[in-house]
Amino acid sequence: MSKTLVIAEKPSVAQDIVRALTPVAGKFDKFEDHFENERYVVTSAVGHLVEIQAPEEFDVKRGKWSFAHLPVIPPRFDLKPVDKTKSRLNAVVKQAKRKDVTALVNACDAGREGELIFRLIEQYAGGAKGTLSKPITRLWLQSMTPQAIRDGFANLRSEQQMQGLADAARSRSEADWLVGINGTRAMTAFNSQGGGFFLTTVGRVQTPTLSLVVEREEKIRKFVSRDYWEIHGTFAAQAGDYLGKWFDPQFKKSDDPEARADRLWNAQAAQQVADAVRGKPAIVTEEAKPSTQASPLLFDLTSLQREANGKFGFSAKTTLALAQALYERHKALTYPRTDSRALPEDYLPTTRQTFEMLANSGMGHLAPFARQALDNSYVRPTRRVFDNSKVSDHFAIIPTTQAPHGLSEAEQKLYDLVVRRFMAVFFPSAEYQITTRISKVEQHSFKTEGKVLIQPGWLAIYGKEAASETEDGKAGDKGQPLVAVQPGEHPLAEQVNPKGLKTKPPARYSEATLLGAMESAGKQIDDEELRSAMQEKGLGTPATRAAIIEGLLSEKYMLREGRELIPTAKAFQLMTLLRGLEVNELCKAELTGEWEYKLAQMERGELPRASFMQQIAAMTERMVKKAKEYDRDTIPGDYARLATPCPNCGGVVKENYRRYACIGKDGGEGCGFSFGKSPAGRTFETAEADALLRDKRIGPLEGFRSKAGWPFTAEVAIVRDDEAPGRYKLEFDFGDDKAEEGSSAPAEFTDASLGPCPLCGSEVHEHGSNYVCSRAVPTPAHPTPSCSFKSGKIILQQPIERAQMEKLLATGKTDLLDKFISNRTRRAFKAFLAWDKDAGKVNFEFEQRDSKYPPRKTAAAKTGAAAKTTAAAKKAPAKKAARKTSTAAGKTPSPALAAVIGDAPVTRPEAVKKLWEYIRAHNLQDPQDKRQIVADDKLRAVLGQDRIGMFGLAGVLGAHLA
Repeated sequence: MSKTLVIAEKPSVAQDIVRALTPVAGKFDKFEDHFENERYVVTSAVGHLVEIQAPEEFDVKRGKWSFAHLPVIPPRFDLKPVDKTKSRLNAVVKQAKRKDVTALVNACDAGREGELIFRLIEQYAGGAKGTLSKPITRLWLQSMTPQAIRDGFANLRSEQQMQGLADAARSRSEADWLVGINGTRAMTAFNSQGGGFFLTTVGRVQTPTLSLVVEREEKIRKFVSRDYWEIHGTFAAQAGDYLGKWFDPQFKKSDDPEARADRLWNAQAAQQVADAVRGKPAIVTEEAKPSTQASPLLFDLTSLQREANGKFGFSAKTTLALAQALYERHKALTYPRTDSRALPEDYLPTTRQTFEMLANSGMGHLAPFARQALDNSYVRPTRRVFDNSKVSDHFAIIPTTQAPHGLSEAEQKLYDLVVRRFMAVFFPSAEYQITTRISKVEQHSFKTEGKVLIQPGWLAIYGKEAASETEDGKAGDKGQPLVAVQPGEHPLAEQVNPKGLKTKPPARYSEATLLGAMESAGKQIDDEELRSAMQEKGLGTPATRAAIIEGLLSEKYMLREGRELIPTAKAFQLMTLLRGLEVNELCKAELTGEWEYKLAQMERGELPRASFMQQIAAMTERMVKKAKEYDRDTIPGDYARLATPCPNCGGVVKENYRRYACIGKDGGEGCGFSFGKSPAGRTFETAEADALLRDKRIGPLEGFRSKAGWPFTAEVAIVRDDEAPGRYKLEFDFGDDKAEEGSSAPAEFTDASLGPCPLCGSEVHEHGSNYVCSRAVPTPAHPTPSCSFKSGKIILQQPIERAQMEKLLATGKTDLLDKFISNRTRRAFKAFLAWDKDAGKVNFEFEQRDSKYPPRKTAAAKTGAAAKTTAAAKKAPAKKAARKTSTAAGKTPSPALAAVIGDAPVTRPEAVKKLWEYIRAHNLQDPQDKRQIVADDKLRAVLGQDRIGMFGLAGVLGAHLA
């Protein structure tokens, strides 16, 4: 019997579909990856299982990113599985290819991304043909109630009806790939022309978002604070005192954005007003009117992230992770990755069930309000809450009918936030009495505002927080009740004083305000059609905005300081480049608006997909062409001047796009001194460049990248260039040489001792980029070093704080440190640093974990184990003895090696160690790259070459140890 395969986007939706279909289609059997009955097979993805990629013959791997290979505009796109979900993809494809499955139902989320997820899976399952050639229909759901699901199956949409949406989904995905890949490679190629690898990522959403942060920072830096004065008065009435603030009733808005009705720009004028009214009676007029305040709407993901950031300081990424855990693991919240703030119109019964659960739960701080809502029939249909037209792929985030248990503190905070908002939206509006009092003294007016809460309504749910509970988490109007003024009474202006203040620059973005700016980016667009297209879109989607912000942080375009997001020099450099190249489409939200407008046309069948993709290809080619043709040294920008003068001529050192260069004392040609702004792909902040020029050394700094693209940490020094007398160059110092210890100037320690040296018991101090024994470097008291203890302040990119080194010296081991980066795999790992007495140095010690599973024994191992035991036992003592003798005796060095390390027998590790002692003693490391060894005559006889990498040393010793 033929069956229909239903593919949902998430396992939870697949389960909902099975529950809804069981009464009408029969019971389903549950298998590992699907459900099945006589009519249907129901399975699910877990989001995107397949992603697009350029065909192998058209793609260029990293390391060969150059203008010669750009632009990359493949004639078609191949597909590749998402690594993390490959097993799930295989399970879905297996069901799709079944011979008894004769039709498919796309039950992924009702939207563009849901359409794309299904279409890519179906194409991948079709193999070389690109399709399974099985009929496809579309289940379109905005509500997940059983009846809504059954109604959806009764009204499945045809593949032809969904073709426009499918075309728009593919086009958006491919256009993002073309712009992101070509933009990133073109800007990286442009910035890497001088050598090295300067990764410069750009994207349709990422770069306009960064532009918002950079433009705000530019306004802050250019802001010139102005003095202004307010006039505050205390008025004495019979019932008591009240405060008032002077204002100009004739004030009208002007071109001055800082002008306000209650500001004066002249101290003398402010003092004159204060003197004129002080001690004089006022004529009082009052206007009182009632006011109501409705509760905020239900949460979508962005508003939840903003609220959680403002209240608890949670990052957008943290909030999403918590909401996802409450949805997946605890089943306590509905699907969080939503941009809707309303519920489906058939969701009222489920809403009442949720209130019943809350009212009967053990959550004492929430249950009484849920009971109050039920007893007073607050839960009723309202277009503000239940509106199908305002529900997109998913509805608003609300609690489910399942009471949660075992929540962490952070999960409980977020759950409470959602529950309070959910209940509040059904409660009555808060009612206020707002009074505006005008006290007129002579010709001068003072305003006093009072606000009295008459009925708390929904604010009762928030208790003490009610005064500041508003939609955006900002402080509300905290006006206080006013003392009464009797009819005909003239209160005296007893104390009247001007208050000097300064205008403030705009605030930096926090994650909450940046999420809001991303959400409303379309409102800043002048073009009406583009603004309409972006009205519900903004920059990114609720599901991707947190990842966009985290990506900008990880690429070091922004830093997080407290709750503020601060753009780095790398961000300013990127914006300078894009503006200079006139690649404005990557800087502004208009690009997203234009795409959304055309994709909406495509969804309606008004714009062919081929036409849109031709436009994207043309834009990509233009962007790459601009970068290819532009001269790096002529990119205009608002460049900084350093405070430290040129070390050659004392002239001014000014920034340009690539370098900091001397422009002479009068801003002319300069003496030729300069140094690069972005060595190894890391851009200096202006303050760092100034410190480097002043002190000739800075660091250790993180964020550098090797030519192969791997990150590394190093100090940077300005040194004289021996090949160009009078010139300077930048040099990396990895902290692995003896420059500090062998310096002609004795070390003088100014810091407190960290503890006793584990080798000799002397004091350990900070010295350059290391922690060293006080007897390991020349000092006035001990000119000749007698100890070798040294440990880096940064090891495999993990900073080693003083407190950790103190702990190691006191106890033998640090805390578990979690930011080590393997040089081989480039992956992070955790380890303790511990003193290894046998090796005489600091080594890694890894966390001991109980094995969850015993070692697996193969059948062959079991069978042959007994037979081998006897023979092995006989051979083992002889082998062990031979190995011990060989190790103890060592091997005789060849004459060439003996000339370097002596002729005593040595093991290979001992030979390597002695070889390094010779190399360091004779200063044979390449000063440009400490990992390269430059051989002298003796060493050349051993190596057989003039240069060798440090990891190649051990390899050449075998031939020299007999």
